[in-house]
Amino acid sequence: MSDFPVLAQPREAVPPVVASPEALRLTCQALQNGHGPVAIDTERAHGFRYIPRAYLIQLRREGSGTHLIDPLALGEKDGLRPLADTLAGTQWILHAATQDMPCLAMDGLRPDDLFDTELAGRLLNLPRVGLGPMVEHYCKVTLLKEHSASDWSRRPLPRDWLIYAALDVELLNDVREKIIADLHDTGKDEWARQEFAHLVDMAAELPSEPPGVDPSRWRTIHHIGDIRSRAGLQLAHDLWLARENVAHDLDRAPGKILRDEAIVAAAQYCDRTVNVSAKRILSIKGFHRGQAKKHRQTWVDAINHARGVSPKKYPPLRKHSAAIPHPRSWERHHPQQAARWAVLRPAVNQVATDYDVPPEILCSPAWLRQFAWQPPRDLSTAGVDTFLADCGARPWQREILASLLSEVML
Repeated sequence: MSDFPVLAQPREAVPPVVASPEALRLTCQALQNGHGPVAIDTERAHGFRYIPRAYLIQLRREGSGTHLIDPLALGEKDGLRPLADTLAGTQWILHAATQDMPCLAMDGLRPDDLFDTELAGRLLNLPRVGLGPMVEHYCKVTLLKEHSASDWSRRPLPRDWLIYAALDVELLNDVREKIIADLHDTGKDEWARQEFAHLVDMAAELPSEPPGVDPSRWRTIHHIGDIRSRAGLQLAHDLWLARENVAHDLDRAPGKILRDEAIVAAAQYCDRTVNVSAKRILSIKGFHRGQAKKHRQTWVDAINHARGVSPKKYPPLRKHSAAIPHPRSWERHHPQQAARWAVLRPAVNQVATDYDVPPEILCSPAWLRQFAWQPPRDLSTAGVDTFLADCGARPWQREILASLLSEVML
């Protein structure tokens, strides 16, 4: 337990939820009359809904106070156009920006400038960079996180949830101001500027439409490794795809429709072909309860489709990928790459320690694996710098890494 006092109430009264065009107009006017950056957070309904949209948007600006906006009540995209216009040119303060930017983009909100307190904490190599620990570190109070996994699509939102939501932006600017001082004192302020600019560029490329079903993700089924036959994988694929389509259409989390455990159990009935009866599969506990029971015909259709697939077209037991294999397999199958990895990884870890930054922030593991797997032909500092730039490394990372990787390889 923390020794710090619990922050239980925002400084001002909890504002009413903005759910009408007129209320939004007044909110935008208040934000325009404020000053400084705008702290922003969102609440989603992961685990309850299929589409990762924002169900509440929280904003706070000095001189303006805190505002809680219901984007669903205002309609999609154009309903929040006045807010987008109001925020244009301001700096946003986000914590873990990559989590909030996609749902904000779906509402037509993209930053022109931002400050990510979590990423700044990583650059400073803080031991814990969650919002709660960072508020404790910099503000000496404790934030309770009891509603972080709640169903924010629920209406009306309970008052204690609104208090929680308001508190998530209450101290973001306070944290930002103290982090800025630490970044300056450690000489990492330019690093942060480049990282934040990179996030802004990422936000500009985010889709404005909700995601559809991605059929390539079926191998993310939990415990898929327990399926021992290609026929079982075919059945799992078809049941998974049927479930995803239902979940998408209903905007319900897939696990609320049919659990992965039921799909795996069904697949385990298969041996060399998908010859298991629909009746047997539907007798599995997960298929005749709750939402799953309502979609009985959907599962029957999926089973019948799997039965009609030629065994020659069943998925392979192991996923074939053109991606670079994990380095743990290199020593046995790719000794040359393994030898490079054995030298490169400790070198990067050491320089990260020297600069007091996490290795994965200094050098993305994907970049390092790519470099060890297939280095550029030109291993001079300039050649390595070009390689890193092509990977997306920012200038501060290239300045540290280019000469290091060149020296290790030459």
